[in-house]
Amino acid sequence: MAKQTSGQASQSQKTSESQKNAKKTAKKMEHVLEQTPKSLLIGTGMTLLGGAMWGMNSTVAKLLMRDYQLDPVWLSCVRALFASLIFLVGSAITTPQKLAGAVKDVKSYPKYLVTTLICVLLVQVSYLMTIDWTNSGTATVLQTLNLVFVLTWVCLRVKRLPLKHELVGVLLAFAGTFLIATGGNFASLSLPWQGLAWGLVDAVSTAAMSILPVMLMLKWGDMTINGITFLMSGLILCPFAQPWANIPALDARGVLLLLYTIVCGTFLAFWLYMAGVMRVGAVRATMLGTSEPVMATITAVAWAGETFTFTDLTGFAMIIIMVFLVR
Repeated sequence: MAKQTSGQASQSQKTSESQKNAKKTAKKMEHVLEQTPKSLLIGTGMTLLGGAMWGMNSTVAKLLMRDYQLDPVWLSCVRALFASLIFLVGSAITTPQKLAGAVKDVKSYPKYLVTTLICVLLVQVSYLMTIDWTNSGTATVLQTLNLVFVLTWVCLRVKRLPLKHELVGVLLAFAGTFLIATGGNFASLSLPWQGLAWGLVDAVSTAAMSILPVMLMLKWGDMTINGITFLMSGLILCPFAQPWANIPALDARGVLLLLYTIVCGTFLAFWLYMAGVMRVGAVRATMLGTSEPVMATITAVAWAGETFTFTDLTGFAMIIIMVFLVR
């Protein structure tokens, strides 16, 4: 009888702790949702700038792979390792307790690994592969299709059908992708099938990036989680990329491009965008994130000499309109 009472007390204590943790999480979510006008303005600027930097980064990566023959896996590995150091140093300076707590949280290690493989490694590699096979503008627009997969996940989870405007958005996304892939010609692909395949993989993994790490970031901070997952991603890629054995010959321009893709295109772009999301919310961030494909397309034309047909631009426009319909 005493054992039973003790067991009930233990179970009651666990339930109480679980309820307390749930309340803490709810308070954090409420804090994210309830923002002052000043915070919303700052968050808007951070999200826009982060998206624009990521869009520019795609063209910089294209120049590195095209002009200096950098392998996409090598580039993913190097920038993940160096960006992780910046994230971890930043976390150690600004939130040392959270960094220490995340390292000691052994139970979360499997979550770190899943987040690393899907939300960092796969996102980085598939995105660079898409850029390598196509161009920065096309790759960034295809990445925007992640919203279709997020919508699918939401509908399955809450057991509902898509709303009318969401269905219109999905149809626009499919039509836009078709125009980009075929140039409007049913008989052939104008886009390499490898580029289309990697682009769709990128869209799926990017969708996961907006879902999987959210609770970890609320608990330990976006800079801490980015630092840990980027470091793990770089270390996992090391045996395949062997960055120490395949150092490319870079001139001053190449070094500057590489520094940009590490510091601005990866660290600052990720940090600004995720910090912006925490201030303005996912819906507003999705709308503001359209700065990414726009900037990627502009810089692809201006810096990399890419050309886009009217059909390509129409497809781009359809997918961007989808962003405002699928929220």
